Amino acid sequence: MSKLAVAAALSLSLFAAPALADGQTKDFRLPPVDLKDPGRCVLNSSSMGQANAARDKLYDLRMCDLSKQDASGYDLSGVIMTKTNLSNAKLVEAYFSKAYLHDSNFDGADFTNGIIDRASFKGSSLKGAIFTNAVLQGTSFEAANVENADFTDIAIGDYDLRALCKNPTLKGENPVTGADTVISSGCVGLKR
Repeated sequence: MSKLAVAAALSLSLFAAPALADGQTKDFRLPPVDLKDPGRCVLNSSSMGQANAARDKLYDLRMCDLSKQDASGYDLSGVIMTKTNLSNAKLVEAYFSKAYLHDSNFDGADFTNGIIDRASFKGSSLKGAIFTNAVLQGTSFEAANVENADFTDIAIGDYDLRALCKNPTLKGENPVTGADTVISSGCVGLKR
């Protein structure tokens, strides 16, 4: 086999696989939580731009109660959240690029027009969350509870949509918008 053919086969195998969100790779480990930092549990928008989740230090919001906060338009890219409470938070037009959002509470959160790309909601509760017109490219909802969520007009890749459609909690009706969860996700007619 020629070097060109080997290079072409290698490039196809590299690019054919789905993009994995942070925390979906094997042996992923987080640093210890700095519980001594008094300003740690504050929603701050990045001033460096969201493209690479660039910040001057680790953006760690693990174990923080940020329920009912308004972070509309904030750049929260690169954030680490585990056991974080963002229930009923207003996250309209917020950026969550390369975000680690595991085992957290996003019940009733409003992500309308948000950009949530290459993020992982593994094990989080998103009951009644609103994702209307949000970008969800490369985002994982593995083991997340999406009951009563509204996914109307989302932008999501085929692989990610198929994974979302297999989520057993994909059911119900959003209590705010009235949207049917399965219909709004685009999963009607897809193998579930």
